[in-house]
Amino acid sequence: MRTVQNIINSKPKPNNVISSTSLVFDALNMLNAVNLSYLIVMDGKEFKGIFSERDYTRNVILKGRASNSTVIKDVMSVDMPRVALTDTVEDCMNMINTHKTRYLLAYDDDEFVGVITIHDLLRQVISSREDVFNQSLTKSMIDYDEGSRIY
Repeated sequence: MRTVQNIINSKPKPNNVISSTSLVFDALNMLNAVNLSYLIVMDGKEFKGIFSERDYTRNVILKGRASNSTVIKDVMSVDMPRVALTDTVEDCMNMINTHKTRYLLAYDDDEFVGVITIHDLLRQVISSREDVFNQSLTKSMIDYDEGSRIY
């Protein structure tokens, strides 16, 4: 089964890193430049959080804040679910569903190593579904559906 480690290894080195003291306006320009929906907030080598389009909508626009005077640390997401490098793609899918999030923080013990997104997981499922899900469970579910003719 595919793991968080496999996903992290397949991703390019992140180019979507910003400091917590940067302005939201600068973060929006960076989101546009890297064509992603989130930025990794780091101060030096210390992980601080994630700034996403959702954070902008909920914590800037809807709260009447100005992008050119609000700093990232005031509007970023900090309490996000963590996964270990040994967790499977299936574990991650369950965690994203349970926590109603789009991002998981990948850690090697206490060291931040990257972000797993819902898109990363979907790519894994599409490219190698037989390596992602438990084969016997998947087969039994398919056999059950075919046997019961539920449509």
